[in-house]
Amino acid sequence: MAPEQRKETAMLAASAGRYREFAPPPALRRHFSRLWSHALRDGPPAKVAIVPDGYCDLLWIGDRLVVAGPDRTAAFPVIRPGTTVIGARFAPGAAASWLKTPLSALVGLSVPLADIGRKDTAEFEARLQDCSDPAAAAMQFGRLLEEAANDEEAPTVDAAVIFAAAGGGRPASGLLGISERQLRRRCHHHFGYGAKTLERIRRFQRFLGLCRSSDTMPLARLALEAGFADQAHMTREVGDLSTLTPAVILDQLGMRKTSG
Repeated sequence: MAPEQRKETAMLAASAGRYREFAPPPALRRHFSRLWSHALRDGPPAKVAIVPDGYCDLLWIGDRLVVAGPDRTAAFPVIRPGTTVIGARFAPGAAASWLKTPLSALVGLSVPLADIGRKDTAEFEARLQDCSDPAAAAMQFGRLLEEAANDEEAPTVDAAVIFAAAGGGRPASGLLGISERQLRRRCHHHFGYGAKTLERIRRFQRFLGLCRSSDTMPLARLALEAGFADQAHMTREVGDLSTLTPAVILDQLGMRKTSG
């Protein structure tokens, strides 16, 4: 599909179908920042924009467990009506340890968990396949994660510091007392890419958060509040990361807020 067509038809995932997020139970909070579900009901297949957020997710979709690696730019899967995706978003720094894989190996990829080599994958998939409906599968999914979490070490503190610093536009190397080379190596291991890319993605996410909280804020004000140099800078960055314009995203998230 041509880029111009994709800009016209793609919907942010949170604006297509029913997307819900939940705080993980205490036993999972060291390892996962959110549990979520995304259901597309009746209607035609939907082309959705999955935009970069700096995270890695574990998904239950199509009767298998899949790891959705970190993205540099938006992905555009077509979701069929009646599909429900159940997901768990890894906490910063937790995915590489849990998966025994540096996230630089998973950038832009969706990989069956079985291919990564976790020994409990077949058992977990069999138990999820026995669930009678998506609600039961979501409950079972959470229980399975809690079982697996018992054998996992807590993520390192440095990844959380790097992630928080990127979200605030601050240099993490000084906070951690490490060199820029060490910071780059840790970023690639925990997030899949370097600190500058992570900062761009987290600034983009700040922009999305502002769009969700106010569908009437002028674009120039959005740019400054999100941390862009100016509106033109925001337009370039948002386009590079999502292929959508700031105005289209503001409209979609505003529609979601008023309709949901």
